[in-house]
Amino acid sequence: MKLLRTLVCTLLVFTTAFALADSDAKKSFDAMKTLQGSWAGKTGGGMPVSVTFRMTAGDTTLMSEIQMGEEMMSMIHLDGDRLLLTHYCGAGNQPRMQASISPDQKTIMFDFVDATNLDGPKAGHMRRAVFTILSPDHHTEEWVFAQDGKDQTSVFDLKRTK
Repeated sequence: MKLLRTLVCTLLVFTTAFALADSDAKKSFDAMKTLQGSWAGKTGGGMPVSVTFRMTAGDTTLMSEIQMGEEMMSMIHLDGDRLLLTHYCGAGNQPRMQASISPDQKTIMFDFVDATNLDGPKAGHMRRAVFTILSPDHHTEEWVFAQDGKDQTSVFDLKRTK
């Protein structure tokens, strides 16, 4: 009987600790939420870019608006134990990507899962987005556009303006 009580207590402690522990998806989302505000910088090719992040939908979704000639938007939200990004692209499709986080929790990488309005796997679409938080006022974004089996990478070096 004493062994059974000890096992039940131990199980309760582990269950409670597990329930209270944040998932990697939640940690990634919390890190992404620190980007709220306005950012400005340049692409690797020297083109000006501005990005605005804000919470929406009852603080359940982080919206990113990118302006660099044309406007693109991404919505980032939790889906159970996953963090998803849907990118509303100038190419006219909407790739959905799932996050993974680096061990230091400073880099969040989203990789392609599926897309709407995508004509086929060779049609142009974003297949990866990588956010690296270097400090509270400095981050980079790497966007990988795939078309006909070839990748084109754009890197934004951004500093907080607000």
